Order: sequence, then structure tokens, then C-alpha cells
Amino acid sequence: MADGYIHRVWYTKAQIMKILIASDLHYPTINGVATFSRNLAQGLAARGHEVLVIAPSQTGKKYKEVDGNYTIVRTVSVAFPFYQNFRISLNPAREVKKIIEEFDPDVIHIQMLMWIGQAAMKYGNKKGIPIVSTNHAMPENLMDNLVLLAPVSRPINYILKAYGARFHSKADYVTMPTQSAIDMFNAGDKLAVPLEAVSNGINLSQFSPGEVPEIVYEKFSIPKNAPIVSYVGRLDAEKHLPILLQAFVEVKNALPDVHLVVVGDGTEFGTLGALARDLGVDDSVSFTGRVTDEDLQSLHRVGTVFCMPSPAELQSIATLEAMASGQPVVAIDAGALSELCQHERNGYICEQDDSHAIAKGLIKILEDSKLRDAMSKESLAIAKTHDLDTTLERFETIYTDLTKV
Repeated sequence: MADGYIHRVWYTKAQIMKILIASDLHYPTINGVATFSRNLAQGLAARGHEVLVIAPSQTGKKYKEVDGNYTIVRTVSVAFPFYQNFRISLNPAREVKKIIEEFDPDVIHIQMLMWIGQAAMKYGNKKGIPIVSTNHAMPENLMDNLVLLAPVSRPINYILKAYGARFHSKADYVTMPTQSAIDMFNAGDKLAVPLEAVSNGINLSQFSPGEVPEIVYEKFSIPKNAPIVSYVGRLDAEKHLPILLQAFVEVKNALPDVHLVVVGDGTEFGTLGALARDLGVDDSVSFTGRVTDEDLQSLHRVGTVFCMPSPAELQSIATLEAMASGQPVVAIDAGALSELCQHERNGYICEQDDSHAIAKGLIKILEDSKLRDAMSKESLAIAKTHDLDTTLERFETIYTDLTKV
């Protein structure tokens, strides 16, 4: 469906709860945190829970809206210049306090340690409301976009991680999307509260192999019978997309008919288009910009092989979606990507920013149909272990256990 709303109604053995989700990044912002918090809200509401999300306003002024089967209360916000379509609430304490008092939740689930998350943690602690805190963020995601701070990025990253440990220690239960994320933060040594890896999950009923409508090829100027390298995600500095374009030049030299589809929007949209022209491959690259949910599903099915060059992924929902759609993967040996892209099983893992190795992996998959089919099956098998239903069930259990204490 266009709004991504999960129409299935689930019957659950868990108690019906009032669940408040606090997220400084939420739909219509496009990134992993926003996607997960929306999937979580829709999925829990579909299972019978009353769900309320606190998120920044998209207009600047506070208001309330209904997104399918749950409610969003938007707090006063200002534009944040470093991310596309991202607004922040700088001082939402009073608004968050009032929302929590009126909603009276059984449990609070915080998605970020920024302003709304801070206010929800403070007031939830004060009221004795059980709090689950999920860490999605790597400081590098921010620092790569703040070019002026690059010379001091390492100490700032350390300070941010230390702050994150202090923040999450105030929760009753902490989750991260992968074990790699836990290991990267050394969180097990820093937190005195229960900590668990719980996948962000994806809705496997929405992402699966299938036919692509003819209009999708026409709409995004994609050749129908060409091998397709695809990327889905934000077009921001930390994604290292110039490396993908450089690798694509090598792929095109080996396979002249190949086409690259880049799905998403961000601060580097124009820069990447200019780079494609400078590299002489702009006629073989489709930049789609932001797309609807239906088009996203189709574009994942268009891809022959998916590439994720970003070194700052705590899981990568886009990679999971591509795998669930049957695509082999070429990714970077950084973050948590090696948990999804398993070397020589469903794709190839390469060193960070090694465009030649990325190109080599892409060419191998594109040239060998038997290898590609085998890796496609393995991608599907791995993706099945990340079904959103399993994620929802686990969070229901965590919430229920906390409310019994």
C-alpha cells in the first residue's frame, strides 16, 4: 500500500498495552531509524496495542495526525540543515511531559538519544514508567556530514559514545539491531541494564521476488533487459556513494550494457549527479529521488545485484529489503553488514572504499547466472530470519516482562 500500512490483523497472547514510541526521526524522514520506528508502530497497532508516537513536526508547529492505525503527536521543530527532510525539536520537555501525562503509557520505547528521547527518558524515569531504549545510531553518521568538524571527529565520536552509554543506562532494557552493533560500542562493558540484539526486521509480505510493472521501467528510465546494480538509501556523505560510482565505471567497462539505479534522496543528490557526468556514466545511471512504497518494492525487484558501500550501518534495512527481494549483495566489511552479506554465500564483502574490489564482486555476480541464482536463494534464506513478526513478538515479550516488575 502507498502508506506502507500493514493491514493484517494479528492476534497475540501478549497483554494489550498502551505503548509510547519516542523518536526524533520518524516518517516521512527516510532513514533506518525512521523506517523502523514506523514499522514498529504500525506492527504493534496491528497486533491490537494502542500506539502513540512522539516525533518532530514537519511544519514547525505542533499538531496531531493519524498514520494508518496509530497516532503521531508532532512537537514544535526547526529545520536541520545537514539531512534531507529532517527537522528537530530543540526544547520539547514540556510538550513531551504533557503528552506522556495525557496518554499514560504502560511502556515507553525510545528510538534516539536526542531531544525528544532525552525528554521521554527524563519524564519516564520520574514517573516510574518502564523504558526500552534502542540504539540505532553511530556517531560517524553525523560526523561525516559535518565537514568542518572532521579534524576533531575522533574525540567527538568517543564523547558521543560515552554519552550514549550514560543515556541508555537510564533505561530498563536496551536493544541494538545486531550483535555487531553491541560489539562496536563495547556496550556490554558499559551498561548495567539488560542488553539484547533484536533485529529491526522487515515485512516479508511487502518485500519478495516478483514481476515488475512495465511502467516502473518507463517512469525511472531503466532499461528493461539490462543487468541492474541497485542502491537504496539516503544520499548523504556517510554512505560513501562516490565509491559506488567509481566502482560502476569499472563494471561498465567490463559489461557495457549494465545500468545503475540509485534510489533515494539526500544532501549529495546533486553532487552525485555531477560526479556521474564527470565519470562519463550519467547515461547509464538512474537517480530516482524519493519514491513511494509501491515503487520501492518494485525497484528492489528490478535489481540484479545490490550494493551497499556505506561503512556506518548498524544493520541496514535497505540491504535486508534487497535480500528479501532476491538480490545478491556486495557490501563493505564494516558496521554490521557482514551479518547480512555473508562472504561467498549470498555475495561478497569488500574492504571499505575499495572501489576495485567492489567492482570485481559485482562483475562476478553479473557474469555468472548460476552463481547469481545460488546467492539469490541464500539472500532469501537469510532475510527470512529477520521477519518483522519475530521482532514484534520479541518486543511484546520485553514490554510485558517490564510491566510485570
